[in-house]
Amino acid sequence: MALPERKQVEEAEELLDPTNIQRAYRRERLRRRAREDRAREKQLAALRFWLAVVLVIGTSIGLAILIWQQIHRLFGL
Repeated sequence: MALPERKQVEEAEELLDPTNIQRAYRRERLRRRAREDRAREKQLAALRFWLAVVLVIGTSIGLAILIWQQIHRLFGL
């Protein structure tokens, strides 16, 4: 359902109201900060992911070497 057309007079009054201007600036600052925070959190999440991947691969390689040494010692391969 279509919305009724807004009156031009109300829009002009809203634009000239100093509290609305300050409120709009504040809202935009908060939106910008939230956007920057999301970008920072995304970067930190990527860093944590790759750190976990490197840790798992390193542990796997270390265990493989340890197991290979034990097999070599037990069976003399």
